[in-house]
Amino acid sequence: MNFRKKALACGILLASTMAVTGCGGDDGRNGVNGSDGAAGVDGAAGAQGPSGLNSLVKQTSLLAGNEHCFDGGVRIDSGIDDNNNDALDAAEIDNTTYLCSPTSLNDSKHFNRIASFPVCQQLDATCDVDTETAAEIVAASEDGQTLIYTDSPEKTLGFVDITDPTKPSALGLLPLNGEPTSVAVKGGYALVGVNTSADFINVSGELAVVDIATRSIVHTLTLAGQPDSVAVSPDGQYAAVAIENERDEDLGDGAPPQLPAGSLDVVAIGDADPANWAVSNVGMTGLADLYPDDPEPEYVDINSDNIAVVTLQENNHIVLVDLTSGAVVTHFSAGSVDLAQIDATEEDAALIMQTESQTAVLREPDGVSWLSADYFVTANEGDLDGGSRGFSVFSKTGEVVYEAGQSLDHLTARFGHYPDARSGNKGNEPENAEFAVFGSERYLFVNSERSSMVFVYDVADMTRPVFKQALPAALGPEGALAIPSRNLLVVASEEDSRDDKFRSALNIYQYETAPAQYPTIVSADRVDGTPISWSAVSGLAADPSASTRVWAVEDSFYQQSRIFGLDVSAMPASLHTEIRVKDSNGVLAATPAAPLADSSVDDDHASRVGVFDVADRAAMINDDNTVNLDLEGIAVASDGGFWLVSEGAGTIGDAGRPINSLNFLLKTDAGGVIEQVIRLDDAVNDMQLRFGFEGVAEQDGNVYVAFQRAWGTDPNPRLGIYNLATSTWSYVFYPLDAVASQNGGWVGLSDLTAVGNGRLLVVERDNQSGPDAAIKRLYQVDVSAAAPNTTISKTLVRDLMPDLMASGGLVPEKIEGSAVLKNGNVLVVNDNDGVDDNSGETQLLNLGDILPN
Repeated sequence: MNFRKKALACGILLASTMAVTGCGGDDGRNGVNGSDGAAGVDGAAGAQGPSGLNSLVKQTSLLAGNEHCFDGGVRIDSGIDDNNNDALDAAEIDNTTYLCSPTSLNDSKHFNRIASFPVCQQLDATCDVDTETAAEIVAASEDGQTLIYTDSPEKTLGFVDITDPTKPSALGLLPLNGEPTSVAVKGGYALVGVNTSADFINVSGELAVVDIATRSIVHTLTLAGQPDSVAVSPDGQYAAVAIENERDEDLGDGAPPQLPAGSLDVVAIGDADPANWAVSNVGMTGLADLYPDDPEPEYVDINSDNIAVVTLQENNHIVLVDLTSGAVVTHFSAGSVDLAQIDATEEDAALIMQTESQTAVLREPDGVSWLSADYFVTANEGDLDGGSRGFSVFSKTGEVVYEAGQSLDHLTARFGHYPDARSGNKGNEPENAEFAVFGSERYLFVNSERSSMVFVYDVADMTRPVFKQALPAALGPEGALAIPSRNLLVVASEEDSRDDKFRSALNIYQYETAPAQYPTIVSADRVDGTPISWSAVSGLAADPSASTRVWAVEDSFYQQSRIFGLDVSAMPASLHTEIRVKDSNGVLAATPAAPLADSSVDDDHASRVGVFDVADRAAMINDDNTVNLDLEGIAVASDGGFWLVSEGAGTIGDAGRPINSLNFLLKTDAGGVIEQVIRLDDAVNDMQLRFGFEGVAEQDGNVYVAFQRAWGTDPNPRLGIYNLATSTWSYVFYPLDAVASQNGGWVGLSDLTAVGNGRLLVVERDNQSGPDAAIKRLYQVDVSAAAPNTTISKTLVRDLMPDLMASGGLVPEKIEGSAVLKNGNVLVVNDNDGVDDNSGETQLLNLGDILPN
């Protein structure tokens, strides 16, 4: 409809003045002012001015599926009715805005991981290799059946068959002339940016054109320098290559400028024969305010108008280039963000407190993706002094229409994925972004490199993204690729180290009619509105007074040790309570400790290395009486409160691992205040190995603790039995399974759960993960009649490997918690190591009622 606004015309009254002239001769003195004369007659009214032009406003309803408002809305046009026809013609519109309907999430459909492909399988079917591999950027054939990814360490291009996406299989590797940096697909060809530079100054690169069907290089084009990102236009006429010419971070302080400058290569690829493709170059010097002589293009994407958006990360700048002409259309600073309620401090041990703020943090965007011809999104990873921890939506004119700010940091803390070791830098570090339409939904995907999560947003209204879900990924997600034709999303995780127990992988997710399978634990808010941060869950215990409540503890990765309360009545479980363990009554402070012979020496000094001394004890207690323990197990005490076990630190006789703590069995009240600290017998303490207390359970007047591995000359690890009536220890030995991993390692114990009639449920695991994992098992033992110092027998209850593989991810190393609910259902959980050299994935699994009668 049109709304008419009448412009008012003003009449103008003209006034005339009369001048009086005196006679010749000298002027006399001024006379006295005379009285005012009578008012004259009003002059005639002036002619009526012409009518003003009408200003019109037109509203148009938008149906679902509209590019600007995918869930529908209203388009509002305004302008001047130049032709006075009382209608707002297209040529008269000078301003357009959109009022989109509120985004309605599709709660019946979600993305769920269905498979992970460790790229080491290209070298060995079972990944029994130490060679470092990596999947960094991933593309797909036009039919979506073959994945193509860059492997920088191996200088190869990898191919994976996903005809059945639940069973990806290796198709082999193609050697390249240098380090591949990116890949994109045009028709039957993969276009691969290859860095062939001799060093940071003598830069060179090439665009390798690979026939996907034959997996062979059919043509090579010379580039202007060292490439980074490669993109292909939607119409297949152009490729754009960001020529980064990256700086040497080890040169001086690593800051720019460091020539040669970067630029953008534009490749005309419309011809069917790659031999006829041609490369032109677009310079980018002199555009950015920061280091204008040394632009470093990082990432590029192309919209339907053949406009390339290029991020200059170190320059904190964004450039738009018309690929048809090679002209810079516009450019602008990426700007800065004020952040509140973040954790900007790295502590050792870690402590997540999202109470700090930072102002004017440069975005320094990395990945970029067009959402439409008018809007694009940047992943603001940061590099030099920036990194705003979120993502931003820009209009093509440079206006920020949406800013995620600190919200991703809060989500990672809520889901147990916050990387505290990066707090002083860039937090979760959003790395890349992808956009695609899946049926009637329009989705944005943001990869968080340091938290190893993929955040999914509904962008029906591109100016107001709405969070939908978060997906787990293998360590260090980099590239993302949506394949809507097959309802698939693929994310490449690049970090790989067999020794550190993580492997690079392609994560495959399917958009399906099903509930979200992840996360499995979500925390509630604290009173200040920030989420309860959690991670490194290492023990579980069911609450006998509440059928769906379990308790958990965190280990020594974090200071100020805590007990967590979880409601497991629904999935995901709700972590709603945090209790700080405290030594308010000085019980831990009174625990015997050796005096210091010399207070000036470190803990690895010969005088301290083999003893638990007063300095070690003091380090366990903070000024506010919170404590720093290595809590590995928890049980609800029969008389109220909790039993906790803290694993000792250090090994007797190993100077490289000084004794900093003994293994302690602790009793607390329901508020976490320590009431009792129980040590092992001296003879056992004198054999201490750093693999100490893990699980704890109370049953029939005894408290049972699991030693992770055998100490000293013991043939097997001990189960310690503390008699509450006599305050004495006795021990039995637990028969471990033999090592079964192709990578060797060891097998040990984790949690204990009392299941009645003198029986215990025991978690037994190896120290391997991913393709190397072999033993993750639940056993049951009967200790009711076991004689001291004998080896007990065990019964297999559950091989957990199939359960852990069912999530579609790589098998985690540390299955460290178990609990049995009142209805008989068994829960298990893994420890994610505080997201340190770990993807952060936490799987809390309900295995059902699996215990033998």
